[in-house]
Amino acid sequence: MPIDAYDDDDSREQGRSGKGPTDFDCPSCNANNPVEAPLQDRDEVLCHYCGGHFLVRKTDEGRVKFKEL
Repeated sequence: MPIDAYDDDDSREQGRSGKGPTDFDCPSCNANNPVEAPLQDRDEVLCHYCGGHFLVRKTDEGRVKFKEL
């Protein structure tokens, strides 16, 4: 029996569940930025490449939108 790299279903489904994405593409420079915790509504994120500062907003459908601060 192969060893499963994931111990629980939560870690495997993290990007697809209601928890939120674990990275984002900067709206200003389009660089991909990983984040430590899944993005939630009203989080503030900083682009590590251009320095842009954004407020995360989640729609009712679960999509993530960014507003520049």
